[in-house]
Amino acid sequence: MTSSLQFGIDRLLADPTLRAPLAGRRLALLAHPASVTADLTHSLDALAALPDLKLTAAFGPQHGIKGDKQDNMVESPDFVDPQFGIPIFSLYGEVRRPTDAMMDSFDVLLVDLQDLGCRIYTFITTLRYVLEAAARHGKSVWVLDRPNPAGRPVEGLTLRAGWESFVGAGPMPMRHGLTMGELGHWFIATLGLDVDYRIIEMTGWQPEQAPGFGWPLGERTWVNPSPNAPNLWMARAYAGTVMLEGATLSEGRGTTRPLEIFGAPDIDARAVIADMQSLAPHWLAGCKLREIWFEPTFHKHAGKLNHGVQIHCEGPYYDHAAFRPWRIQALAFKAIRRRYPDYALWRDFGYEYEFDRLAIDLINGSPLLREWVDAPLSTPDDLDALVLPDEAAWTAAREAFLIYRG
Repeated sequence: MTSSLQFGIDRLLADPTLRAPLAGRRLALLAHPASVTADLTHSLDALAALPDLKLTAAFGPQHGIKGDKQDNMVESPDFVDPQFGIPIFSLYGEVRRPTDAMMDSFDVLLVDLQDLGCRIYTFITTLRYVLEAAARHGKSVWVLDRPNPAGRPVEGLTLRAGWESFVGAGPMPMRHGLTMGELGHWFIATLGLDVDYRIIEMTGWQPEQAPGFGWPLGERTWVNPSPNAPNLWMARAYAGTVMLEGATLSEGRGTTRPLEIFGAPDIDARAVIADMQSLAPHWLAGCKLREIWFEPTFHKHAGKLNHGVQIHCEGPYYDHAAFRPWRIQALAFKAIRRRYPDYALWRDFGYEYEFDRLAIDLINGSPLLREWVDAPLSTPDDLDALVLPDEAAWTAAREAFLIYRG
């Protein structure tokens, strides 16, 4: 059986009429390890093999164009591709925004990045930055669209004014529910950019279809878009578990299930799960929490036995419409704070080049989540009172930018 599903890169490769406007123009590609075709050829190799296209540069985001950097916040250098002899510029090295010299190397930038559907995932910030640079330099940007593996659900607090950062590209909630192509239109409208922008849309993407609900499970192979994004279940949980980057708890880096688990050597995970179920059982729908023990080989609590929790958002326990990972992780923080009032929960370190604000606040786009966790008398209903209006406002605002309705 042949599928009607095609990603943007596959459509561009298969249809010469889509490529016709690129004839004679210098092209650059912004890509990472998951920028692959249906047969798992890297997009750089696939595009370079077309005689009617002229690649003159490529760009790599955080972790590099081939995913060479394992840990978070490790820079990648510029280099010359040994096969094609073109410069590979890093947008997570000496600069985050492309320089004038980088912009001079091409006429059209093809963006082929697999996103995870979460505001903090830095590839969407990189998209914003290249759109702004293209507007200034009169360059064209084409997004070769890919699925949002987390699907269409919306969740989390909207980033507040003044809290923009490399992990906060704009006033959207943690789980935005848009594709990269749709986000590009939203950035252009929100920022008032005058830029030549085009999406090579997917065909056949059905974000409400089981069992993938965003990712075409069984039709396309998962390739890690970043080193600690190993599977669809991580992508589903990520809008919650990413907050652990701002906490002293381990998020499972240094294990085989990063960002699906959390824990520490000095918590009673069984008691924490029971407290979560007591505080807000309705926030735990759509998944199964399981008590686990794990010992990270690197990163936080490396070499120590951690008592923790795995969030199972797959198989018979998963309900796509009910699952709310941001609330689950918020509730875990709240349960730990209530059980251990003096626990050093919040990590105090330089996070994504920001040193004067706590990482947990940068991640959430305001101090509101942390303040709710730390307030002794605050309840789940209090957090819902903050979050529900944000989620409703975003759901309405993004409607104009939705391309895929299947």
